[in-house]
Amino acid sequence: MTFKDIFKQSFLSGYKAIMDTKTLLFGIGVACIFGIYIFLVYRLMTRKTFYSKSFNISLVAMSVTTAAIILTIQSNLVVSLGMVGALSIVRFRTAIKDPMDLVFLYWAISIGIICGAGLAIIGTILCLVMTAIIFFLVKYPDKKASMLLIVNSSRTDSDNEIVGKVKEFTKDFKVKSKNLTANSLDMIVEIRVKDEHNLAHEIMQIQGVTSASVLSHDGEITA
Repeated sequence: MTFKDIFKQSFLSGYKAIMDTKTLLFGIGVACIFGIYIFLVYRLMTRKTFYSKSFNISLVAMSVTTAAIILTIQSNLVVSLGMVGALSIVRFRTAIKDPMDLVFLYWAISIGIICGAGLAIIGTILCLVMTAIIFFLVKYPDKKASMLLIVNSSRTDSDNEIVGKVKEFTKDFKVKSKNLTANSLDMIVEIRVKDEHNLAHEIMQIQGVTSASVLSHDGEITA
């Protein structure tokens, strides 16, 4: 038997395996069900933040297409090598801004691989564990987030009074910037305080202060 005969026999056997309707429908159907589950979990997790429906739909599509690829690859070695060569030219250049989006992408791809391999039980366990981890850690309380106190004053020597007033409300603060001009003072202080509204009112009582603003800080929370 020549190499040509071996290649032809392997290719034809792989083609028949791919066309096994029952296996194909089972793998893609289960991947679609798990993909819809991931869709619902992502929607629930992002209901209070920025939500991208197109990204969420892509999670379902990615689960199904990955399952189809695995069903094709597992048929035989010849087909799998051809598929790897074809997929090697694909490049994804979309930036992922939220690390959690990357987690959901990897979850969707993993489900596709698992379903394509016919391991639905592992996919079920993975979905249950991932859901428990995500919702538990999202609800886990964080340390009080820092805020930014922005103060504008017509007195250039009022910085000590401002810092003194901040010390009355919290010991956890840091002066981030201090901008002095001939007739004004601008200060930004990073603070962690429970009663930020009263702090702003107290700062306004300082002579020369023209404005006091407290802004939430979306950066990383440090110890």
